[in-house]
Amino acid sequence: MVTVDSALPKATRGPSGLRRDVSLIGLMWASVGSIIGSGWLYGAEKAVVMAGPAAIISWLIGAIAIVLLALVHAELGGMFPVAGGTARYPHYAFGGLAGMSFGWFAWLQAATVAPIEVEAMIGYAGHWQFAQGFQHSDGTLTTSGFFVAVFLMAVFVVVNFLGIRILAHTNSAATWWKVAIPLATIFIIALTNFHPGNFTSEGFAPYGAKGVLSAISTSGIIFALLGFEQAIQLAGESRNPKRDLPRATLGSVAIGSVIYVLLQVVYIAALPHTSFAHGWSGLDYPGISGPWAGLATLVGLGWLSVVLYLDAVVSPGGTGLIYTTATSRLSFGLSRNGYAPKVFEKTDARGVPWFGLILSFVTGVVCFLPFPSWQQLVGFITSASVLMYAGAPLAYGVFADKLPHHDRPYRLPGGKVLSPLSFVVANLIIYWARWDTLWRLGVAIILGYVLLGGYALYATRKGLPDAPRMNFRAAQWLPAYLIGMGLISWQGGFGGEGHIGLWWDVVVIAAFSLGIYYWARATAPRSEEIERSIGEVAVTEAPAH
Repeated sequence: MVTVDSALPKATRGPSGLRRDVSLIGLMWASVGSIIGSGWLYGAEKAVVMAGPAAIISWLIGAIAIVLLALVHAELGGMFPVAGGTARYPHYAFGGLAGMSFGWFAWLQAATVAPIEVEAMIGYAGHWQFAQGFQHSDGTLTTSGFFVAVFLMAVFVVVNFLGIRILAHTNSAATWWKVAIPLATIFIIALTNFHPGNFTSEGFAPYGAKGVLSAISTSGIIFALLGFEQAIQLAGESRNPKRDLPRATLGSVAIGSVIYVLLQVVYIAALPHTSFAHGWSGLDYPGISGPWAGLATLVGLGWLSVVLYLDAVVSPGGTGLIYTTATSRLSFGLSRNGYAPKVFEKTDARGVPWFGLILSFVTGVVCFLPFPSWQQLVGFITSASVLMYAGAPLAYGVFADKLPHHDRPYRLPGGKVLSPLSFVVANLIIYWARWDTLWRLGVAIILGYVLLGGYALYATRKGLPDAPRMNFRAAQWLPAYLIGMGLISWQGGFGGEGHIGLWWDVVVIAAFSLGIYYWARATAPRSEEIERSIGEVAVTEAPAH
C-alpha cells in the first residue's frame, strides 16, 4: 500500500545537505512497512472471488508490474533525491502543464486513501453488534454507516490539528506490528486448516484470463503492492544508493509479494468447501465482511479473530491519519509551485496547513458517495496511483536523451527497453481497472484541470510572481494520452462496450502506449530548459514554521 511519509515534517535541509546514513535495511524496511498495509485485510478475499484460485497468478503478475515501475523509479530517485519525486519528475521533464497534471494525480491518490481506510475499519467493525447496521450485504455503506464514516474522517482531521507528528515517530514499531500479524496469521491458519483440494474442486481458473487480469487492478492487488517508492524517497540519505536502491526496491517488493501470495494460498486452502459450493463468485460465510477475522472464527481460532479485529481498526486508522496529513502537505506543495491559491500555505501555530486539512476532510466525505465500499474505491486509488507513477517512465526517456551525463547513483540496466515496457504495463493496469472506475477518474481529472488550470491562468494574467510556465508544446502528448486511454477503456471488454476483444486490447494498449512514449520524448524541452526547471523548483517537504 502506498504511503507518503515524505510529506510529513522533516528537518529543513536541501538536497546537498542530506546526511547519507540510511542503510540497506533502513531503506527496505521503509518500503516493506508501506507495502504491508490494509490491503491484506481484503485483498485475498476480493481476488479469489474475481479469479478463483488463479488469483495466485494475479498476484504474481501484479508483482512483476510493480517491479518494472520500481526499477525506473530507482534510477530517477538517485538522480533527484527530493521528497515527492514521483510527482516532480514530469515537471522537470515536461514543464508546468505536466507538473500540474501529475501533481493533481498524486493529490487524488493521497486524498482517497483515508476514506478507504475508514471503509476498511467499518467493514471489520461489523463483527460487533453495535456496528452491524453500518453496511449493506454487498459491503456498501448504509445511511448510518455514511455518518459514521464522516465522523471518522473528522477524527482524522482533529487529531492532525492536535499534533500528528507523534505518529511519525512510531513507524518502526507499527511496521513490526503490521508485518508480524499477517505472518502469524499465515502460519497459524496453515498449520491448523489446509485443504489442497480447494484449489481444483471448482476449477483453478473458473473465470478465465479476464478474471485473472481484472483482479490485478480491482481486487486490491496493485493497491496492496504499492509503497515501494519509500526507499526511493530516501535516495538522498542512502549510504550507498548505487548498490542499495535496487536491492531495497526489489527486496521490499519481493518480501511483500511473498507475504501476499502466501496469504492468498492459505486463505483459499483454509476455507470450508461449503463456503464456495456455489462457485468462488458466490463465496460466503459468517463474518465475511471482515474476511480474515471471520475465517479465523469459522475454523475455530476465536482468539486469533480477536487480534485481527483489533488490527483491522488500529492499522487502517494509523494509515488514515498519516494520509490525511499527506494530503494537506501535497496541497501545500501544489500551492508553493504556483498551481493552487496561497491559502493552502497558511499554517496554524503548530505548522499545520489548516486549509489543506479541511479540504482533505471534504474530499474524503465526497468519496463515500460514488465509492461507498472498499472494493469500489480501491480501483479508483489504483488507477490514480498508477497514472501518477506512469509519468516516471516518460521522464526517464527524456532524461536519458537530454541529460545523459547527469549523475546517476544507480543506472538501470536495459533502461531503454524497460522504461517503455513499464509505461505499457502501467497503462494495462489502468485499463484493467474497468471503465466504470475510469470514467469517474476522468471526471476527477477534468475537475483538477478546471481548478488548478483555472488558478494557473489567473495567476499568469495577474502577473503573480510564482505563476507557473505551462509549456504546452512539451506536454502536447498529455491530452491525447488521457483521452486515448479513456476511449480504449470505453470500447474495451473490461466494463466497456466490448468492441475490442480480449488480447487484442492488450495489443492496442501496447501500441498506443509506445506511440505516446516516443511522442513525449520527441517534444521534450531542450536540455538547458530542463536543467533550469530542475534548478527553479523549490524543495517543499513541509510548511515553514
